[in-house]
Amino acid sequence: MTSPSNAMAPPIPTSVHSSMQELAALLQSAGVFKVEGRAQIFCTGDDRVRWLNGMVTNHVGALEKNRGCYAFVLNAQGRIQGDLNIYQHGDALWLDTDAAQVETLTTLLDRFIIMDDVTLTPAPPIARLGIAGPQAVSILEKIGLDATGFETLELREQQWNGAAATVVASHGPLVPRYEIWIAPDEAQALLQAALDAGATECSAHAVEQLRVLEGTLVYGKDISARDLPQETNQMRALHFSKGCYLGQEIVERIRSRGNVHRTLSGFRLDAALPTAGDVTEKTAVMAEGQAVGDITSAVSIVLPNGAEQCFALGYIRREVVDKKTPLEVKGIPATACGLPFRLQEIEVSRA
Repeated sequence: MTSPSNAMAPPIPTSVHSSMQELAALLQSAGVFKVEGRAQIFCTGDDRVRWLNGMVTNHVGALEKNRGCYAFVLNAQGRIQGDLNIYQHGDALWLDTDAAQVETLTTLLDRFIIMDDVTLTPAPPIARLGIAGPQAVSILEKIGLDATGFETLELREQQWNGAAATVVASHGPLVPRYEIWIAPDEAQALLQAALDAGATECSAHAVEQLRVLEGTLVYGKDISARDLPQETNQMRALHFSKGCYLGQEIVERIRSRGNVHRTLSGFRLDAALPTAGDVTEKTAVMAEGQAVGDITSAVSIVLPNGAEQCFALGYIRREVVDKKTPLEVKGIPATACGLPFRLQEIEVSRA
């Protein structure tokens, strides 16, 4: 579909201009933002590594000190009960997850501590600052933090302004992304230092736009308790040779079968969805009058000419992708895309 010309494009509200500038900073330079809604569980005890390795889908036993991995917690039927980043940190494993999952995951995992020397403890609250973009490392260096040579989900404990700070390389498939964990009373000063160093402060909306473009999933939104691991295409969460774990039999059965019936996909729509903001309920993906998938997250991005396009995450039946059947969402033509969305396809203006 041809985008409307500049002359035909409606005026762009000031709030949209701001969002465009913030997303452009995240993709082209560096954006800084507060990370909300995350929490940690400390897993301690002599049996912690062996025990947790039998509870999650990734290989905890292979982690070196201050390195992490992404993993799922499954039930016996292989359905995803939660997701988390697991960090090997000295005498403890740090389980980093969405704050809304802490109680559920703690209760589920605690049921499987039988004769094991393992204790699960909620971690004290910390403040988190995110920095993302091609110039993220430069910004961190300007404010006195080392971020060179990081591997994904590696953490380094440092000092900033006399306070303990942990720098973490987050999962960023499009642009470098880092988090700084620090005491809450130091967070505002750290934010200001990043702004003084040249970063652009970004809203939660701009960060959500980046998340969707990168194809990073949120449990409870893009992943549910009915989903199987391979349906989510998060292969970085799976290890196939580490030994037994809860739900492994189902994961191996799917692997031997070769595929699943539905799969995660990106979707690019030719226009914005009728409702503003993110999808709050699953919205059907249609093909030849039949529902063949659903949208789980969606964001609209204003192109330089003032037109809007929608980028989305969701699931679709594999045979529909293979046949390249035309798709639509709420009557809008849609195309299934690989993830992350390719940067050269994303036109973002600072106007």
